[in-house]
Amino acid sequence: MKNELKKETVNSDLGAVFNMKTIIHVNQHNIRANSKGENLPVITCKTYKSNQYTNEAVIYGQDGLIAAKIIYSPNKPLSCGAKVWIETYGKVENG
Repeated sequence: MKNELKKETVNSDLGAVFNMKTIIHVNQHNIRANSKGENLPVITCKTYKSNQYTNEAVIYGQDGLIAAKIIYSPNKPLSCGAKVWIETYGKVENG
């Protein structure tokens, strides 16, 4: 697996063209705060223009279909105890 991203142009539902990198960050401090009673979003989607905060992020493929989801579910964690995970039906390569 190469340690680089292919820069791709993606058309949105609104007809806009996006050609920017997005960094998705999981905020561990917010996960800990939420376990103590807070209700903070734990996923940050960062571009050069903005930061968006959420508890679920959807990643779209080149075809416009859902490629993966990042989910934060503190009330229904996975059986292993994970509260944040990525779900995909796509091919996954291990580094």
